[in-house]
Amino acid sequence: MKQRIIDKLKQLEHDQQIRILLAVETGSRAWGFPSPDSDFDIRLIYVKEADWYIRLTEGKDNISYMSEDGELDLTGWELRKALRLMAKSNTALLERVQSPIVYLEDGDFAQEMRSLASDFYSPVAVMHHYYSMALKSFDDIKYKETYRLKSLFYALRATCACLWILEQDRNPPIVYSELLAGLKLAPNLSEKIASLTMLKATKSESYMHPKDEDLVTFITETLIIIKQAKNDLQPSKGNTESLNVFLRSKIVFKK
Repeated sequence: MKQRIIDKLKQLEHDQQIRILLAVETGSRAWGFPSPDSDFDIRLIYVKEADWYIRLTEGKDNISYMSEDGELDLTGWELRKALRLMAKSNTALLERVQSPIVYLEDGDFAQEMRSLASDFYSPVAVMHHYYSMALKSFDDIKYKETYRLKSLFYALRATCACLWILEQDRNPPIVYSELLAGLKLAPNLSEKIASLTMLKATKSESYMHPKDEDLVTFITETLIIIKQAKNDLQPSKGNTESLNVFLRSKIVFKK
């Protein structure tokens, strides 16, 4: 599958006349709790030729592709778009440059982006993203006696990311096991989550799981704490000129 993905990325480079700076896995595979039938959520950042940037009107700044069998879900952002999102501390971008599963990378691009991202990290923006995700995912399960295990993990991960922001005062890691390791969770909760992670690796995404009162209580109580604390967080203080410099360094101007 990895070679199939790389071949498709190389084809996109040729067909779209782009240079891929980073192509990674996101979603459950990058988070560390995929199901056997999880698709591959491939996300990339790319740069166009210099002439594309020197024009009166801006061109299309994203690409997308879905394979016929539904296994490959690929979307990409042009670098200027990605850096504009970084200036806003966009969580999807912050996760993208953290991914542990890398298919293609131009030099040390991911590390360079992570260094820039630390300057633009906004606790209030990232908290808003994860808190909204936690509420939405939790609404799908909190009143049900059985629910998709996938929905529980989405709610748990987003809730734990919010808790990380409050406890650690820095951007949450994308890998779920690293996220949990940095939190002060009760031993019984950690054990349950570890057990469910192993279970999820054996079940399809449609698998229905019986309600776990301890985990539902944990999410409920944590979201109450987060709601009370989230408005005291601060925005980022990054200087966008550093992003301009970085963008220009990645564009190849022909002589």
